Amino acid sequence: MDLNLLFNLSNLFVLPFWILMIALPKWSITQKIMKSYLIFIPLILLYIYLFVTSLDAESAQTLSNPQLPELAQVFSNPIVTFAAWTHFLVLDLFLGRHIYWQGQEKNIWTIHSLILCLFAGPMGFLSHIITDAIQSNFKKTEIIIDNS
Repeated sequence: MDLNLLFNLSNLFVLPFWILMIALPKWSITQKIMKSYLIFIPLILLYIYLFVTSLDAESAQTLSNPQLPELAQVFSNPIVTFAAWTHFLVLDLFLGRHIYWQGQEKNIWTIHSLILCLFAGPMGFLSHIITDAIQSNFKKTEIIIDNS
């Protein structure tokens, strides 16, 4: 299969899950889909395939003792870059799923954090941590005011 086509399909694969979490978070279908780890399996299998096919003695040596210049050289191989991108897709989606479920369980506003996570996982996670802290403090303040 054409590597570019596979790359594009892998990017498209994650979009419905992100759309469901962002646009339809309370929908029972979204909740059912996001409860399952099965959504990750196709991308994990793709990652394993790309990782195994891109691994040679030189890249294995570089990955076992990474130095930035050598690592940059390994990542100049399109298959290695695709494997790394697939790694991002899986982990960002997993992190987005965590943010989604924490939002559902604790009634935290997550749309902004999920959008950020879709494009820049760690920034979305930081956004979620901050949002959770702010909302938790407001809830504590409400409880203190109500008890006064």
